[in-house]
Amino acid sequence: LIHTDTDFSRFTSHFSLKRAAFTLAEVLVTLGIIGVVSAMTVPTLMQNYQRQSYVTQLHKIYNELNQATLRYQTDRNAINMKEAGLTSQAAAENFIESNFKIVQKCGSNKTPCFASSYKKITGTSPIGWYTPRTNYVIASGTTIGVSYRVVGDVLMELYVDTNGAKGPNITGRDMFAMFVYNNGIIDDFNFSEDTTAPMTEAARNTNYSSICAADTTSWHGCLGKVINDNWQMTY
Repeated sequence: LIHTDTDFSRFTSHFSLKRAAFTLAEVLVTLGIIGVVSAMTVPTLMQNYQRQSYVTQLHKIYNELNQATLRYQTDRNAINMKEAGLTSQAAAENFIESNFKIVQKCGSNKTPCFASSYKKITGTSPIGWYTPRTNYVIASGTTIGVSYRVVGDVLMELYVDTNGAKGPNITGRDMFAMFVYNNGIIDDFNFSEDTTAPMTEAARNTNYSSICAADTTSWHGCLGKVINDNWQMTY
C-alpha cells in the first residue's frame, strides 16, 4: 500500500489538531486563573494610573506658576515679587488674571469653582478656607484660589485643585496648597521654620508627616513630598 504525500499531510494535520485541543474544563480553569489574577492586579494598576494622572496635572500647573512668577518679575524689570508689585490682594488677583486664561471667576465664593467639601488622605476633613481668597477656573480646568498672605518671605497662598470641582477632592491627591515666595519660587510651607525657599528636603518630609499625612486641620504639606520624590505620588 502506497501512501501519497497528500495522505500523509492529511494524517499529520488531523493528528496535530487532536493533540492541540483543550477540554472545556481546562479552558474554564485557565479563565478562572486569569480572572483571579486580574482581580488582584487591576485595582492596583488603576490606582497607580490615577495617582500618576494627578501628579502629571500637578506638575503642569506647578511649572506654569513658576513661569508666571518669572514673567511677572521680568515684565516689570524687578528683582523680586514685591518689587514687581505683589503687595496686596488686588495685586495677587492681577497676577492670576494676567498670567492665565480665566474661564470662570467665582470671586470670594468657594463654589462652583471648587468642590463644596474636601477630605485629607487620612479621611478627616480640613477646616477653614482662609480669606480673603479669590477663586478662578483656568482654561485647563484647574481651579486656583489665591490669597495675599504675608508670612516671612511668603507672599501668596494658592489652593490648587488640578481637575476642578470633580473628585476625588482630597488634599494630596487632586488638591494642593502652594506658596509663592518673594523670590518667585513655588514651594510648600512650614510655619515652624525659616520661611525661605526652596525648602530643604528634610523640612518637606517633616511637613508631610506632621501635616499632610496627619489628622490636622491644615491644607498644606503634600506638595513638598511630591517634589522630594521626583514628582511621584509614593504615599
